[in-house]
Amino acid sequence: MPASRLGQSKGGLGDPLVWSRAVRATLLLALLAVGAALWGPAHASDPTPEPYQVGVLYWSMQIPGQVAMREGLEAEAARISQAARARGDQALELVVRVAGDGPEGIERQIVQMNELIDLQVDLLIVQPTDNAALAAPLVRANEAGIPVVAYDQYISGKGTLTSFVTSDNHQAGYLDGEYLASLFDDDHEIKLILVEYPHVSSTVERVNGLIDALREAGQPFKVLKTYEAVEPIGGAAAGQAILRDFPAVGSIDAVFTVNDGGGLAVVDALAEAGRTEIMVATIDGDSKSVENIVAGRLTRIDSAQFCGALGAESMKVGWRVLQGQTVPSTVLIPVFPITAETHERFGGWNQPRPAPFTKPWPSKEPTWTWTVRAGD
Repeated sequence: MPASRLGQSKGGLGDPLVWSRAVRATLLLALLAVGAALWGPAHASDPTPEPYQVGVLYWSMQIPGQVAMREGLEAEAARISQAARARGDQALELVVRVAGDGPEGIERQIVQMNELIDLQVDLLIVQPTDNAALAAPLVRANEAGIPVVAYDQYISGKGTLTSFVTSDNHQAGYLDGEYLASLFDDDHEIKLILVEYPHVSSTVERVNGLIDALREAGQPFKVLKTYEAVEPIGGAAAGQAILRDFPAVGSIDAVFTVNDGGGLAVVDALAEAGRTEIMVATIDGDSKSVENIVAGRLTRIDSAQFCGALGAESMKVGWRVLQGQTVPSTVLIPVFPITAETHERFGGWNQPRPAPFTKPWPSKEPTWTWTVRAGD
């Protein structure tokens, strides 16, 4: 072919039209490559966004009521996450730590809370082992901009909680007190033993509620002695100490224990020693305590927490915080008075709430109802 005709060959690279198309195709591929690099696969497929990181600090897995609280919290987190994923929104990922009992648990939880702050979680939900121990970590969380929801127990000090979710612990003690008063003549001075735990807000409020109810009922009483217990080992030790200090039958009228975690062991010790004349009032709603009430084995009233609902409500409040919504500074979950007259109305820690009813004993609030309310 003559050289003069190379540039006129139709369909060859010398053809201006073909050359223009080739350049445009190359440029288009290059632009697509640049666009893919800039936007990445996340924009191309638009997957579900990364979940919120929620640090959860539990106290004990040896106290059944606290185990039920955990179950309620985690079930609610799963429900929220399922609904969020269905909408294509951020779900929840729980970063869990368990402190454990005793002084070691208190120290361990301080370390755990600081660790989760260092991880820069989006939210902290905390069941404190001690009112004061987490004061400094709470300030750190505030400074880091991490909202903190406490449940069951408060955190004292200079830090600020976003919200505090708890059973109505004063109500729990008050229900015990008004029922105990109904079991004695109005002029009888009740010889009373307290098995308390002054390290956390919930148990302090329970004792205050009991004392308030006895005083408002005009029932004379005398606190003979106080002991400390909140879990089975401590409760067993307290029970033996009570028997040593008050060996005579009739030397004690009533024992108030701040929870079933320690209280059940106190009841066992007293029952095994044959001290069936003692009336026990307690708090939590453990099924074993309900069995004692039904069998007439020392325990006369147990103001039951709705432990599952308490854990679930804490997670609900935390989710609202993550969504930028306003939440109450305090949320109070009602408690239920289990007695020989009312036990059939209570289905358990994780069961549906009971229907309203009239208490079969004198009370300043004769009708019990389920009412979740904001605290002071």
